[in-house]
Amino acid sequence: MPDVPTLVDPAPDGPTVTLRALRADDVEGVWEQCQDPESQRWTTVPVPYSRDDAREFVEEFAPRRWAEGASWLFAVDVDGRFAGSVDLRRLGDGRAEVGYGAHPAARGHGVMERALRLLLDWGFDEQGVRVVSWWAHVGNWASRKLAWRLGFSCDGTLRGWQPQRGDLHDTWVGLLHADDPRSPTTPWLEPVETEADGLLLRAWRPDDAARVVEGINDPECARWLGQYPTPYTLDHARAWLEGTTARLATGEAVNWAVVDPAAPDRVLGSVGWFGRVPGVVVEMGYWTHPEARGRGVARRAVAAATTHAFTAGGVRRVRAGAAVDNAASRGVLEALGYRGYGVERLGALVRTGRADLALYDVLDTEWAALPAGSRRSTRADHTSTATPSSDSPSPTSAGDR
Repeated sequence: MPDVPTLVDPAPDGPTVTLRALRADDVEGVWEQCQDPESQRWTTVPVPYSRDDAREFVEEFAPRRWAEGASWLFAVDVDGRFAGSVDLRRLGDGRAEVGYGAHPAARGHGVMERALRLLLDWGFDEQGVRVVSWWAHVGNWASRKLAWRLGFSCDGTLRGWQPQRGDLHDTWVGLLHADDPRSPTTPWLEPVETEADGLLLRAWRPDDAARVVEGINDPECARWLGQYPTPYTLDHARAWLEGTTARLATGEAVNWAVVDPAAPDRVLGSVGWFGRVPGVVVEMGYWTHPEARGRGVARRAVAAATTHAFTAGGVRRVRAGAAVDNAASRGVLEALGYRGYGVERLGALVRTGRADLALYDVLDTEWAALPAGSRRSTRADHTSTATPSSDSPSPTSAGDR
């Protein structure tokens, strides 16, 4: 093995993270990492992956990359245990490409972020690297969020670019320059789990897709949500769920699954805000599953999301809209203290075409002044499905407004 430096990040109140040369006793850890379904899904490791493959990686591939000057490849060590690997692949002219993979046991503890900070600092400060690129298959949100924490941009998507086992995958790409801040430069919103007034607002999960299909295909929901395809399929729901994550990552919107805390796997509806102008305004969107109607679910969920928009969203105004004939949805907003301020003619897209849109809003000072009891009105929200404004992005604007 060529002479490989050892880089150490001693945490005063946690484990020590070390970058070092791969060793023979790392073979088992490498093999375990490459059995992991997530490692296989997002990387180019052979499938199936054998211990001979792990041994070749440790004893032949890594030393060869160092010897040839092609890559600075390190094992990540946490208090003496193999936790993954990181590398900078040299591209010439001060450019490099970052690669990383974590052992499953090391995930969720900030290990890979600390390891990559060590690697990037060493590359920029001691090896003359001027810019590092980051690549990930579209959908690898864990990789994208880690790159975001480190200050990488996400500059776009290349269609059919990254090869993996005979296929070409759509790929995100971003850059980090030596003089860039090593911290996020854009917002990444979080659907913070919130329990309020007998409801739980939680992050969406992939297995929620079937309940989304049931909700959107319900005749009353479909009546007011004209921007959604009919029939609405599992593929549509999966794309919508993926879109909720994408809008968190770009700071555009927050959306929650609304559930009963006693039955958190059974979605009762959706609520969220979007169209954020920082410091100024967001728009509220919501819909309910037919099982949830007549129980005040939309009203209680919108109340919780409105409070979140004013606190975590950092705006002074929340607006919403409902088709003029959607009495139930308008009733939800009026019961909560939203004020009508006009009608946008043909501003709503409903199943039968264009309809007039009733406009509502509430200011932060008005919301704070409302008696707490007024947000717990018993007025039923029988078919409270929001109608988005004409300039709303359809994946986010489904709602029981």
